[in-house]
Amino acid sequence: MTVTECITWLGRNDYYLILTHKNPDGDTVMSAAALCRALRRKNKKVYLYPNPQIGGKMLPFAEKLFAPPAFTPKHCISVDISTETLFPNGFTGQADLCIDHHTSNSHFALNELIDPDSSSCGEIVLRLIREYTGKVTKNEASLLYIALTTDTGAFQYANVNENSYRAAAELLRCGAEHSQIMTRFFRKMSTSRLRLEGAIYSGLHYYYDGRLVIATVTLEMLERTGATEDDCDDLAGLSGRAENAVMNITVREKNDGSCKISVRSAPGVSSIAVCEAFGGGGHLMAAGCTIMGTPEKAEHLLLDVINALGILS
Repeated sequence: MTVTECITWLGRNDYYLILTHKNPDGDTVMSAAALCRALRRKNKKVYLYPNPQIGGKMLPFAEKLFAPPAFTPKHCISVDISTETLFPNGFTGQADLCIDHHTSNSHFALNELIDPDSSSCGEIVLRLIREYTGKVTKNEASLLYIALTTDTGAFQYANVNENSYRAAAELLRCGAEHSQIMTRFFRKMSTSRLRLEGAIYSGLHYYYDGRLVIATVTLEMLERTGATEDDCDDLAGLSGRAENAVMNITVREKNDGSCKISVRSAPGVSSIAVCEAFGGGGHLMAAGCTIMGTPEKAEHLLLDVINALGILS
């Protein structure tokens, strides 16, 4: 679909449920919330799926939009979801429309608006809201600014391009609260998060002469530092701060016996190739997957794949 075709589809239908992905980040939650609010301005009946994993800093922006138990949607819209395996916990059904920016999108939806050149899904939703409603409200602008800045690491990641800055400038013109957002999402953190970061940095593993750095986040570390799920936003980039790193991986132990894997890499080094070996996906320089087993097992399996691919040789 083009943006125009997507607008036609949205205008023709009603009673929408908007989905965010498992282990939600700022892009999926804030893009979905902004879209929900914009569709309501067009007199559509629309709610967010009450993703049980949305918490911490993001929950206040989403919970007022959660669907009540009695709501029966006619159409489901997925936002920032690249594959059905990332549907939120508890959701069963299909997506009638997928809005996404991942190159690895599995094309699971009946209709799709996908732009892999956008550094965040928020940029796509910005264009959609602007063209559909004629304006972006101050509240929507702030939501989309959070989506954009969290998915680009406040414009530090390699996915940033000139359109990222154009989108930021437009959102600021529309009233996005830059100072408050930067303070809340990037400058301030809890003491337990500070302790957790210290534990992560002290336990980094270096391979290939420091070009590969692996960080492990275990359940024991969370308990020892007093960190909760609210303290675990954006851990994926921490190990990439090592000066020689061209690929960094975060292995996070989960309660179900699996490990969530986040891979980040420099231009020319494929993160997605590593994650696709385990059924995951994402972007060339930012991808993710899940590996069953202990963090130690996950690290060994990742090293085997990286060695077999020869991408750091």
